[in-house]
Amino acid sequence: MLKYANFDIVFQEVPDEVTLAINITNCPNQCPGCHSKYLWENIGKELDMNELESLVTQYQSGITCVCFMGGDADPKEVADLAKQLKTKYTNLKMAWYSGKNDLPQNVSTDHFDYIKVGRYMAELGALDSATTNQRMMKRLADGRVKDITAWFRKNKKVDFVEVEKIPAE
Repeated sequence: MLKYANFDIVFQEVPDEVTLAINITNCPNQCPGCHSKYLWENIGKELDMNELESLVTQYQSGITCVCFMGGDADPKEVADLAKQLKTKYTNLKMAWYSGKNDLPQNVSTDHFDYIKVGRYMAELGALDSATTNQRMMKRLADGRVKDITAWFRKNKKVDFVEVEKIPAE
């Protein structure tokens, strides 16, 4: 059984998507330097299809993607929920942030549009670091999978150009 501690609407975790990010608890990875250590505990509310649909229904007019943040303790359940959700809400993209370096071979990932893999290693940095070991993959329309990790470095910050005054007509 999956549980989640909280959720948020986010803009940076999945490229070019407005994402409902659900923070799943009971993380078995327990990476040193983790910024969300509270997710190591088996706490929170059960995340089943009824709960997931309730969240999606509440926010569906403003989101384009649902992202499972974690769930490595039960990857089959994450995949099953994503598959059911994708079947019902065909307009939504599905994403999964896994802390595993490799996903289990017995778990289908065909219904995910995005998957992030890789343990967090503080000395290598997160997805926006040039030295990261983590990878973000995107499933293309033809079914191929492309590594899009570089997107996070290109979009790390907004460049501002200093001006003397605001242009006027």
